[in-house]
This record gives sequence, structure tokens and C-alpha cells, in this order.
Amino acid sequence: MTTAGDLVVIRPRRLELPVWLIALGLVLRWSWRGCWWCLRHPVTVGLTVGGVALYVEYDWPGLVVPLVLASAVSALWRWRDETSWWRWCAGPILGHLRRVFVYRRVWREAMTLCGLSATFDHRVVLPELLRVRSDQALDVLTVRMVRGQTPADFQKATANLAYAFGRRHARVYSEHPDEPPTRTGDWAWLLRLVDRVRFRDRPTVVYLVLVRTDALRTLVPPFDIPAVPDFTALPLARREDLRTWSLHLLATHVLVGGATRRGKGSVLWSLVRSLADGISSGLVRLWVIDPKGGMEFAIGRPMFARFACKSFDAMADLLDEAVVVLRERQARLAGTVRVHTPTTDDPLVVVVIDEMAALTAYLPDVDLRKRIASSLGVLLSQGAGVGVLVVAALQDPRKEVLPFRDLFPTRIALGLTEASQVDMVLGDGARNRGALADQMPRWAKGVGYVILDGTPEPMRVRFSYLDDTHIRDLAQQYPAPVDAADILAQVGRETAPEPTRRPLPGPRRGPLLPDALRNILDSDGGEPQ
Repeated sequence: MTTAGDLVVIRPRRLELPVWLIALGLVLRWSWRGCWWCLRHPVTVGLTVGGVALYVEYDWPGLVVPLVLASAVSALWRWRDETSWWRWCAGPILGHLRRVFVYRRVWREAMTLCGLSATFDHRVVLPELLRVRSDQALDVLTVRMVRGQTPADFQKATANLAYAFGRRHARVYSEHPDEPPTRTGDWAWLLRLVDRVRFRDRPTVVYLVLVRTDALRTLVPPFDIPAVPDFTALPLARREDLRTWSLHLLATHVLVGGATRRGKGSVLWSLVRSLADGISSGLVRLWVIDPKGGMEFAIGRPMFARFACKSFDAMADLLDEAVVVLRERQARLAGTVRVHTPTTDDPLVVVVIDEMAALTAYLPDVDLRKRIASSLGVLLSQGAGVGVLVVAALQDPRKEVLPFRDLFPTRIALGLTEASQVDMVLGDGARNRGALADQMPRWAKGVGYVILDGTPEPMRVRFSYLDDTHIRDLAQQYPAPVDAADILAQVGRETAPEPTRRPLPGPRRGPLLPDALRNILDSDGGEPQ
């Protein structure tokens, strides 16, 4: 019997299993885990089994001789083709060692302190480290996120993750950071099937890239000039993984943002060098505006079809004539093609502006400033498809300085002075995704962040450096054709004449009078008494 207030304890019926059944279940469980581990690590299992077999059969020489032969083959392989050696031999081995002895050792602590762990059912759940791939400069960690996390959670903790693993630079990619290679040959069909699995879309995985050795500390020498410029892949910079970053210039406009003395000239001159052969052949026409009086671009004057550096009227005329080219091509190509294809008879026109703020914000003549802004708006909104492109550099990316900033599809951020300017140049959220352009060290001139094609994540690169000797040789070897300025039989001049300016008034003499009274006396021909 029970009465009110008594505590009734209800216990479920316990199912007691025999000891032999529990032991069998544990054996099957650990056997399955062992088989699954062997399937996931076939190389390690094969090497272990082979080493044990050789030791049993030949004692110690069975282990030493294969190691010596493998070392000799590895050295020969690296000497003949270091790139493939890193990809298929050294990279996987080094990545496996660093996964075990570097990252797994501090993984739980790093994920917890960086705020990437979660709690479910009173149990701490951590992101899982699946794989580490290494090369000469980078470690690429493949991480499976906790259920409910997004790549944005890792991107916000990018800086924390870098310093948690003892590095200064890191980035997080939601998709595989590398593109599938182009396969050729008899076995291309099989390799393409393998690549389809390797580069498949994995929404539950993020890729954390840690810079182990900063390959951008040294100056990047000028790249070889392409015999025929590929407007979809112009070599301009070196990436952190020691590969070449190429600019897709066709049908786009480029904005380069960076503080003074941060290497904007490296970007512009690297672009000019990659277009040099097309300039000399007439495939490309450079129209250059240098509001700084020619201090940056006058040294390469022979390469430019049009050049304006002193008169703002000439700069406005140049932009107006670019609009004339745009309108003529629109009327001629409408209904025929959607994207202009450059030819020597119908070349690509690239308008290069060194300091755009001097034209859009700091020009004292309001009417001239409005005229320039109107021409730039037309070029940026309609010029990409007809082959009239704008490449502009500026120091201050604020909306008041550049109101049509959003019309530049391709953007490059060099060293900036404020954190907010990073998102102004590269787009919202770029700094959270690892573009720390406001934290550039002093040596990082020409180092910047670019957005990879098809992905929102930024890539850190260093542009090639051309000194004055390189530029003079370039201008001498690749001058523009004689008739380059008359692309549409336009005005033959290169710059407008300097306007007539009144001399500065001399110091006033005599008694101090109000300006209104002095003007009245001067108009009457009288003299102050």
C-alpha cells in the first residue's frame, strides 16, 4: 500500500547479458573499426605489412636497402620535376606527419578556445580534422564542421586559428581552393574520374589554409612577356603556394585600392608588361591618365596611344573620346555578338587611371568634375562588353570619393590604412574571410588580396616589381604603332593645351579699403583719396 506523500520509484527491467556475448560484441566492434581504419589508410597499411614481411625474410638489410633506394629515387624525382614531387610524394608524407604531430596534438584546445566547439547532450562536439595536405609553403587542412555550423563561423575565427597553430596568415575556403587540373593522354579518362571524386562538392567540409612559409617576402621578378596576350589569363603576381596568379581582363573593369607607397605601380606596370606584345602589334591600345603630372607613367610614354598628364581638360577629352569609341562599337556590334573580340583592326582599349580620386573628388572645377564623372559612369556601366575597359587605382575607396565603386567587377586590395576600407574595396565580409589588408607589414609593398574567380574567398598575392630600367627597356622594345592615337580618326592631339591663367595679384598697397568700395572706385577711374 502507498499513501499520499510516499515516493514511488519505478525502475526499468534490466536485461542481463552473458559475459561471452558482451565479449563477442566488443571483439566485433573493434574488428570493424580496425578494418575501417585499414580501408581509410591503405598506404600506411601496405607499407607496414611490406616492412614486416621484408624484415622477417631478410632481417635488417630488408629494411635498409629499400629505404636507400627510395631516397635515391626521391632525390632524382625532385631534381627532375619538383612540382610533381611535392604533389605526389613529399606533400602527402609531410601532411600526414604534421597532422599527427602538430595539429592533432593541439586540436581540441585550439577548437575550444577559438569558439568552434559545441555541446550536445552534455557532450562536447568538435570539428573533425580529416586530412592535411602540405606543399612548399602551405598546409591545407580539410575539416568536417559540426552539424549546425557554416563556413562563416570559421571565417570569423580565421585570425584566431592562425595564431592558435603558430602562424600569422590563414584563410578559410568553403570550396576546394584548387581547381581540377586539365588531363591529357591515354589515361586522362581515368584521372578525370578520380578528380571528379577529389574535387566534388562537399557542403559539410571547409578548407583551412595556413601559411607555413611566407613565399611573398622576396621581390617577385617581372614575368615573361606572352607572345600573344591571353586576355583571360594575364600573369601578374605570385600566389602564396608559389603558383602564378593571372588576371582575367576580358570584359571586366579593375579597381586597385591601396595607401600611398603600397605598390599600386607594381600592379599597373605588371599589367602593362603582360600586354606589351599586344600593344606593339596593335591588338591593345592603352589610353593613360596620370593626374600626378606624369610622375608615374611618363617614363613609358612610347607604349601609350593616348596620354594625358597635365591638363584636366585633356583628361576629360580623353574620357569623352573613349565614350565615342564605345558608342560606335555598340552601334556596329549590336545584334552580332555580346562580347567584343579584340583584333588589330578593332583593338582592345584599356583606359588606365593612376589616381582616380584626383578626377572624381579633388578636382576644383565642378563642371569639369561632373563631365568626367558622367563619362566614367558610361564607360564602367557599358564599356566591358564592347572592349573599352577601365583600370583605375586610388588611395581612398570611400563612396564620396568613388561613387561608382560597385561598377568594378574585379578588385585588388593592397595595404590599406583602416579595417573598414578592406570591405570597401573587396566587398562586404572580405576582411572576415581573411583579407587583412589593413595589417600589412612595412616590407609588404606590392602584396595584396584578390578575389579568386568563382569564389568569394580572397587570395594573398605579390605583384611583380619593375624598376625604371625595366620600364625604359619595355617602352623601347614594345612601342605603340604610329597610328595608334587615331583609332576612329579622332582628334590627332595627345593632350589639350594648358588653359590661360591669370597671374596672381600682387600685394596691395595704400590704405585698407573694403573690396566693394575699391571696385567702385576702380570702375570710376578714380583713385582713393
